[in-house]
Amino acid sequence: MRNFRCVCGNTLYFENSKCLGCGRAVGFLPTRLTLSALEPEGSDRFRALADGGSYRACRNGRDQQICNWMIDAVEGNDYCRACRLNHLIPDLSDATNRILWARIERAKRRLLYSLYALRLPVVGRDVDPENGLAFEFLADAPVENEFADEAGAHQVLTGHRGGLITINIAEADPSTRESMRERMGEQYRTLLGHFRHEIAHYYWDRLIRSGGWHEPFRALFGDERLDYAAALRDYYANGPRPDWQEFGVSAYASSHPWEDWAETWAHYLHMVDTLETANDYGFSFAGRPLRVPTTATASEKQFTSGGIPNVAGIDEVLADWLQLTLALNALNRSMGQRDAYPFTLTARAVEKLRFVHQVIETTTR
Repeated sequence: MRNFRCVCGNTLYFENSKCLGCGRAVGFLPTRLTLSALEPEGSDRFRALADGGSYRACRNGRDQQICNWMIDAVEGNDYCRACRLNHLIPDLSDATNRILWARIERAKRRLLYSLYALRLPVVGRDVDPENGLAFEFLADAPVENEFADEAGAHQVLTGHRGGLITINIAEADPSTRESMRERMGEQYRTLLGHFRHEIAHYYWDRLIRSGGWHEPFRALFGDERLDYAAALRDYYANGPRPDWQEFGVSAYASSHPWEDWAETWAHYLHMVDTLETANDYGFSFAGRPLRVPTTATASEKQFTSGGIPNVAGIDEVLADWLQLTLALNALNRSMGQRDAYPFTLTARAVEKLRFVHQVIETTTR
């Protein structure tokens, strides 16, 4: 995530709702992809100093102090573009649920920033009631009687179905998530990573299934018509295929072509977002700033100190990504931490990342 600048010159961060320099309220303008200082304009309206527009605060910002996204004053909604996508949220009378939900919302807004920056279609259920994008954030229900299925009847499974993305709010608890990562033998497991993975299934339906990409997809990832449930049962019973590292970005990617796509898509978003952050902080190699993919809305961002968008094709981005991740891992090892980037990209994995880039670039051109 890049940083922003208040009118007073102070640095603003994506989650800020107040400038610590001048004390002004600040809010995120999703149609502008920028964080703006605000001036009161009537009882419930603000003037955004970034564009002079009139805005209202999201209801989850007013009532819950959980959101800093703004709504155009002429819109007839109480919730911002991010919060309108919520189908179900946890019981907020539980203090723990409230803490976990706040973390989930932060991760969700970072995901949506990426989708808007890449100009990807985000269609909610107010437009497409059957297959529009929606989120539900649920907690595991307690086992209430001796006949309950303790193995899973009350367990919320993180997943996607027909545009509805379900996230178990326990994933927002670091200790629970780390325990799950170790039990599953995963190299990497984060809350934002879950969002990036599950949104990939949504875009498979919208871009691959509906966009005529079936044949090139199958040539790279395999035939998605393979029985999905049976493939997952086999994966969890027997583990990944022995040669998975030659073909995908993770072991789980070997379970089924849909999961290979989702893991690759999530990896692409990891790359794009991390490179944008590094570029914004002035990271460079041999005096050259890091580059970001041409799919990003470069015209709306200032990626270099000279104000010139520093964009590149996927091959240049992959080269910069290799340099950056080597440095990230070295820094983490110096701090006594495990590698920040525990992956190795083989030629086949890179080919799949190029395919994701091509699908996005073609869709948003």
